[in-house]
Amino acid sequence: MESNTPIIRPTLVLLVLFTLLTGVVYPLAVWGVGQTIFPREANGSLIEVNGRVVGSELVAQSFTGPEWFWPRPSAVSYDASSSGGSNLATTNPALLAAVQDRIAALRSAESATSKDRVPVDLVTASGSGLDPDITPAAAHFQATRVALARGLDVGEVRRLIQDHIQGRTFGFLGEPRVNILKLNLALRNVQSHE
Repeated sequence: MESNTPIIRPTLVLLVLFTLLTGVVYPLAVWGVGQTIFPREANGSLIEVNGRVVGSELVAQSFTGPEWFWPRPSAVSYDASSSGGSNLATTNPALLAAVQDRIAALRSAESATSKDRVPVDLVTASGSGLDPDITPAAAHFQATRVALARGLDVGEVRRLIQDHIQGRTFGFLGEPRVNILKLNLALRNVQSHE
């Protein structure tokens, strides 16, 4: 009977070697490159105000008052520990009813007529449920409500939106977008004219 020792030894050596390479060396190398080249992004793209972290520009937060710009709806209640979509098909009656309810609520909050088109990103959740951005159209749709709630000129609020539109990444990837947290933080610094 042959001994299994010649097979076991190289197998154990390879197991230890690849465990060290893929479980220690590679993660440390990726972490080191991230901390060296992209330290802000590698640490969560956190936004600080007066030395206090108020959020991440990569994760949506709930803003509900009429004086704030509202993000996309979230299927996970803006809980970053459990990101995910609703998993309802576009033909599911529950999704269609939820979208119709959101449209009606937005039209009411924005004093919009049935002719005013509600931007789709204000009534549908993203795949992660944590999308921090909305389209410029969705931000402009909310401008009048925000201006009235804050006693600001609508034109001033629209200029603030324009100042916060981020273009396509590298000029060709994605679509123009507005980060809700950044926009609301800038809005907080605008003084009312009352």
